[in-house]
Amino acid sequence: MITHFLTGEELTAEELRGVIERALELKADRLSSRALEGKSVALVFEKPSTRTRVSFETGVHELGGHAVVLREGELQLARGESPRDTALVLSRMVHAIGIRTGPHEVVVEVAEHASVPVINLLTRDHHPCQGLADMTTLRERFGTLDGLKLAYVGDGNNVARSLLVAGALAGVDVAVASPPELSLPGVPVVEPTEAVRGAHAVYTDVWVSMGDEEDAARRRALLAPYRLDDELLQRARPDALAMHCLPAHPGEEISAAVLYGERSAAWVQAENRLHAQKALLELLLGS
Repeated sequence: MITHFLTGEELTAEELRGVIERALELKADRLSSRALEGKSVALVFEKPSTRTRVSFETGVHELGGHAVVLREGELQLARGESPRDTALVLSRMVHAIGIRTGPHEVVVEVAEHASVPVINLLTRDHHPCQGLADMTTLRERFGTLDGLKLAYVGDGNNVARSLLVAGALAGVDVAVASPPELSLPGVPVVEPTEAVRGAHAVYTDVWVSMGDEEDAARRRALLAPYRLDDELLQRARPDALAMHCLPAHPGEEISAAVLYGERSAAWVQAENRLHAQKALLELLLGS
């Protein structure tokens, strides 16, 4: 059984499949589990959040637990207390810790010193909870994950990395098309039209993430040929989904026609954050 969930690599393939199937069960009957009855989960947000904040707080509540939401500036971390000391204190008060921050090293340090499960809610390097929801969305739409192809087109960022991790465990072929200047280390450079060929889903993310604002103009110029629009989507399978982890900027990384069109899965992905994370919490904390 896993202790922490920092990159998604902590799961076995069997555990990942189990979380996905359990997520769909919980989606069908949202209040069927009280796995967190009498338990508290600290949710630390050093970065702004909509989907992560609402889905985790709601999910903990629906599982019978209590979410202690701690925003930026509300912890002594903001005044120099170390992640180690924060982990030692919170571990004695709550049953799990979730952290949304910038440097991945912060989450790693907390996990090293915590005596309760630590969940990565997002770092600059990884977004594993998003990967869980995305695999759940593909399983829900196509009935299986076996033999599926997912094409990611855009910035080689934390979401792209987490999709590669989750896809490898789930048996989903993930092709990543990014400009060489913004590609992930060790991932082959592929053109968008090549990546989407035969894809069951075409995925994109924002071009300018939090912390990249000073480099916005260069990023937009490099990524302009990687926009997810009708022309690119038509090069994938006829039943291919358009996926986006949100927030979106219609007209930049994705066209409004695709984002709000009938093939868009963006809103289902957002909803499935709730169900997949509840299944993950059950795995980590369920008795």
